[in-house]
Amino acid sequence: MNKSTKTETISGLRAPVDILVDQWGIAHIRAQSMPDLFFAQGYNAARDRLWQMDLWRKRGLGLLAADFGPGYLAQDRASRLFLYRGDMDAEWRAYAPDAKDICTAFVAGINAYVDLTLRERGRLPPEFVQMDTLPAHWRPEDVVRIRSHAMTRNALSEVLRARILSGADQATDDLRVNLEPAITPTIPEGLDLSDVSLDILSVLKLATARVTFSPERLAAPLDDAWKWSTVTDLGDVVAEASMQGSNNWVVDAAHTTTGRPIMASDPHRTHAIPSLRYLVHLSAPGFDAIGTGEPVAPGISMGHNGHAAFSLTIFYADQEDLYVYETEPGNPDRYRYQDSFEDMRVVEETFGVKGYPDQTIPLRFTRHGPLLFEDREKRRAFAVRSVWFEPGSAAYLRSLSTMRAGTIEAFRDAMRGWGVPSANHVYADDNGTIAWVPAGWTPIRPNWDGLLPVPGDGRYEWAGFLDNEKLPRVVNPEKGYFATANAMNLPEGYPYSVGYEWVEGSRSWRVHEVLDATLPHSIDAACALQTDVVSIPARRLTAILHDLKAEGNAARALALFHGWDHELTAESAAAALFELWWTKHLKPGLFTRLVSDDELRPLFSPGDVESILRVLETPDRRFGADPVDGRNALLLETLSAAWADCEARLGDDPATWKWGSLHHAFFEHPLSPLSSGEQRGTLNIGPYPHGGNVSTPMHTGYRGTDFRTIAGASVRMVVDVGAWDNSRWVNAPGQSGDPRSPHYSDLSSVWAAGDYVPMLYSRDAVDKAMTAHIRLVPA
Repeated sequence: MNKSTKTETISGLRAPVDILVDQWGIAHIRAQSMPDLFFAQGYNAARDRLWQMDLWRKRGLGLLAADFGPGYLAQDRASRLFLYRGDMDAEWRAYAPDAKDICTAFVAGINAYVDLTLRERGRLPPEFVQMDTLPAHWRPEDVVRIRSHAMTRNALSEVLRARILSGADQATDDLRVNLEPAITPTIPEGLDLSDVSLDILSVLKLATARVTFSPERLAAPLDDAWKWSTVTDLGDVVAEASMQGSNNWVVDAAHTTTGRPIMASDPHRTHAIPSLRYLVHLSAPGFDAIGTGEPVAPGISMGHNGHAAFSLTIFYADQEDLYVYETEPGNPDRYRYQDSFEDMRVVEETFGVKGYPDQTIPLRFTRHGPLLFEDREKRRAFAVRSVWFEPGSAAYLRSLSTMRAGTIEAFRDAMRGWGVPSANHVYADDNGTIAWVPAGWTPIRPNWDGLLPVPGDGRYEWAGFLDNEKLPRVVNPEKGYFATANAMNLPEGYPYSVGYEWVEGSRSWRVHEVLDATLPHSIDAACALQTDVVSIPARRLTAILHDLKAEGNAARALALFHGWDHELTAESAAAALFELWWTKHLKPGLFTRLVSDDELRPLFSPGDVESILRVLETPDRRFGADPVDGRNALLLETLSAAWADCEARLGDDPATWKWGSLHHAFFEHPLSPLSSGEQRGTLNIGPYPHGGNVSTPMHTGYRGTDFRTIAGASVRMVVDVGAWDNSRWVNAPGQSGDPRSPHYSDLSSVWAAGDYVPMLYSRDAVDKAMTAHIRLVPA
């Protein structure tokens, strides 16, 4: 390999550090001490992702308006409501004994690179130049105080359920989200469902939203600042939330072709430029780990340390509650609690605003959490309680302990302190042990189910958290593997309440189906399963269609489905028709039939796959006097319309139809709306024809407007435990966030083709693949 060495003199290091960059842009960092290692990790992350990291920090701390103007003031206010404001000593202790030292070193490295860019402006990513801004310095606590990028649940769903149940029944709400284990939500005593407005969600949506740019928002005057408090669409928020997930599995040595355990992991999140994840290899005396995390945090959350491999998917514990308060007549800053009224805590916050004087805005908090909304006419106030406000709930930061565990005993011990996100952790080590270890703060609710808002008068209080060791644990399962995919996986008879809103089971069923049928497992088989596009919903729906008789377009559609293998490949005509039918015709037709209230109907999108399939498989009186005939009429009517739609979009000849002609991956840069055509060509990546959907193991959740993939696996990883250099991974669209870098988009075509690059670990393998060598030396 062609190798070049560049020496950079940096203040803050104790000894030289080597950053070896391989041909795929992956940095392998070698330091002589742990402080220098995490300093170099921060420096290197900033080298590749400075615009992304700076924007993440400013969004999370509520500092956007200072750079971009009044159009961002409402988002800043929302973000600050969700900052951690508790005991910092308890916060640091929750992650690892040396967590504060690690984060201090990490941000020192970030700041060292920021200083370098301020001295040498040519290093600044072009986004800073385009937006006429500069990167800011970090403080160690910035890493942990920002919570609003983490995934918790279910305040959003509580509001939607309250609105739906105010005008419909539970069977109707099931079409929005299926509840497992089966339960009928109990309306808490004292809750008036009519008090719960969708306006409650505006602040919550804004606090968790990505940063968006438009000429109109950037030009907004101060008088219009609060018009931008509804910049996020509720439907988009619900759709994106429903598409967050992941797959992972571990297979023991007795059930693999290698004679060693295999771990596979492909976390699914919203697609973005640059990628949410960053691949890195961290080496210092006593520690040698490789994997992925987010560039804004030290360490790794998924990968291996030369002894144990570990990964996670979301385990859908209910970690939030919405509280409804009666406020005092004439004094809306006081709310009833037990037998009296108590004051809200009011914090005066100062916000910088580009082009205007600083603005002072009060933030209000109840004993449970930040105030989201007030209805002064009804004397009602609404606040959310979340695990975010507890020490130890910064997303993934407990990985500072778990990434150093080399035995199952040490891993389980570290998992007792894992708070956010609640996750299915799988584990495999070089001694042959495999395990499933779910963990995450789970509130104990003594007298309610957590599915609806509750009065905030003291009758509905958390009684601490469930000990993580009381969550299910499986070590060395008899079947030889354990797999998770966000579906409900609590064992039958499990005695504790964890949550009821899980991802529907199609991905999980398919992963288990393949593993059950194809053991022994191999590295190639794991990669194939991560990119599998067999649709269980398509299999179930076409089974209903099998015996139907039809004419015209519906008959032609039935013929196209006949003999189909239910694979949603990018080249498949049947897949194109099926997905167009499902998204544009069948679901809207079903909701029109089963949801009578026009105002409520938009709240059901995108709909719960399992509930929709179940109501079609076992139709009831909602379809009419003869439910089967009514169901069949709906199927054929919408199928006929879908065929005509497919002809209009893809042409008259179904032999030329391809799912990938509609469904595509396209990575759009946040500044694309502000850029010229030529600039957009540099910033944006794609489109790539895409197979799959939200229910296939190769998760490619798309938006219904244009079938663009908006969520799925950016990182895929398959680890050969013990023969580490045989492992594979990929990160889309690339490692770098700088459009000038060759590693900005070089992995996107690899990823789109379902391929991988080597996950190199040994020194010899890394040295051979190295294409650049950055040596950091102390000033």
